[in-house]
Amino acid sequence: MPHNHQPSFVYATYPDLAGKRVVITGGGSGIGGELTAAFAAQGARVWFLDIAEQASRDLERALAGAPAAPTFVHCDLTDLDALKATFARIEAEAGGVDILLNNAANDDRHEIEAVTPAYWESRMNVNLRHQFFCSQAVIPGMKARGAGVILNFGSISWHLPHTQLDLYMTAKAAIEGMTRGMARELGKDGIRANTIVPGAVRTPRQEQLWHNPDEEARILAGQCIPARVEMQDVAALALFLASDNARRCSGREYFVDAGWYGA
Repeated sequence: MPHNHQPSFVYATYPDLAGKRVVITGGGSGIGGELTAAFAAQGARVWFLDIAEQASRDLERALAGAPAAPTFVHCDLTDLDALKATFARIEAEAGGVDILLNNAANDDRHEIEAVTPAYWESRMNVNLRHQFFCSQAVIPGMKARGAGVILNFGSISWHLPHTQLDLYMTAKAAIEGMTRGMARELGKDGIRANTIVPGAVRTPRQEQLWHNPDEEARILAGQCIPARVEMQDVAALALFLASDNARRCSGREYFVDAGWYGA
């Protein structure tokens, strides 16, 4: 199970998610790992994409006893040919994709002066481009069935804003605009599209790289609720938005950030 999973957290159950065909990008660890576990626990048929082979295989084994055991698929989302082939494989194997969660991202820090054109391209490819092309890959099937859900993952970072994250923030801001465009264009076909905007989520990576007492105090002081957002909080929102309980929710940004306005 994901590293900081809290046994006391109980997810709501959405019976309509059972049997749904779900693809989760970056689903091998962190928030993505929790998404994989949460949807598998609902009985959804999950294919999760990642380049982190060992972590993903470990998660696949850990969830082998879930109501529906998820399937790991190695895929470099920055390689558009590989992305296209991967989705073609999943569509053929699953008979279609009902729900897409575009979660994969990387928030590497950088200085503005150090950004080169090549680095710019790599950051847009990692954080923005694949969300569009993964969506493009599943839309024809969703249109044919007259139903589908696309959940794109944004970030609180550009709403505050932060430093040393200019390219990440640029990509995440663009995701909200892209999602609104998708929602307007695809709504007539029964496809819903929304952006999930996580706040300062406590993940193993964030704890290892960025955690210190001063940063913890700064985050809590800036939030309306002085408690850290956990990965389960993000997954709980994703489950709701993917379910039929959110059937009239589309084209919006949904924040799970404990009311973080900055400090």
